[in-house]
Amino acid sequence: MIKRILLSLVMLLVLGYLVIAITAFNVKPADLVCQDIDLVIKDSVNAGFITKKEVTSILTNKQAYPVGKKIDEIDLKVLEGILGTHPLIDQVECYKTPGGKLYVEVTQRVPILRVMGRNGENYFVDNKGTIMPPEARCIAHLPIVTGNVEKSFALTDLYQFALFLQKNKFWDAQIEQINVLKGREVELVPRVGDHIVFLGKIDDYENKLDRLKEFYRKGLNKVGWNKYKRISVEFDNQIICTKKK
Repeated sequence: MIKRILLSLVMLLVLGYLVIAITAFNVKPADLVCQDIDLVIKDSVNAGFITKKEVTSILTNKQAYPVGKKIDEIDLKVLEGILGTHPLIDQVECYKTPGGKLYVEVTQRVPILRVMGRNGENYFVDNKGTIMPPEARCIAHLPIVTGNVEKSFALTDLYQFALFLQKNKFWDAQIEQINVLKGREVELVPRVGDHIVFLGKIDDYENKLDRLKEFYRKGLNKVGWNKYKRISVEFDNQIICTKKK
C-alpha cells in the first residue's frame, strides 16, 4: 500500500514538472529581443554562395534587420519574402528560438551553365532548369555556352548535358566551353589539350564522351595532347582527328 502511495506521488511530481517545464518553454518574455542570426545552408556542398554577411546586408537594406528587435515583433513571413528575392536563393524558412535567436534555413539555387550567346543574351541556368540573371554573381566554375544558342535549347538539351557533366568528375573538370553551331550542332573546348571536340548533334553524348575518354587514355597520352586541332566523335564506332599543320 505504501509503495503504491509513493509511486503515485512520484508520478504526480514528474507530471507536475513536465507541465511547468513545457509552460516555461513556451512562454516568451515580452521584452525578449533577437540576439543573433544563425544561417543554415541545406545544400552544404555549395555553402559558399550565400553568406551570413549577405543575409545581414539584404535585411538591413530593407530595414528589416531583426537583431535588437523584440522577438514578438519580428514577422517571419516578411523576412522570408525579402530573402526569397535573392537570385541565388531557391527556398528560405525563418524561425525563432526560445533563446532569442533567429534561424534562417536556405536552399540555394545551384548554377550549372553560363550562357553568353551570340545574340547578346547573358544568363545562368540552374540545376532545376530555370534561368538565373547575370547579376547573380556566381563564383562557381561553370562551362560557358557560346554561339548560336537559343534559350529553348539551353533549357532542354544543354541543361540535360550540363547535369551529366556535373555528375561526372572527369568531364566536369575537363569541359570549359560549349559552342553551339548552326543546326544545334555542338563542339566542346577542353581545359587540357589544344584541340576542339566535335560532338555533332547533342545526342548519345555519354557514349561519345566514353569513346573520347578512351582515346585520350590510349591515344593522346602516347602521341601528345597538342597533336590534333579537331577531334570528331560525331559518328558511332569511330573517331576522326584532324592534325595541326
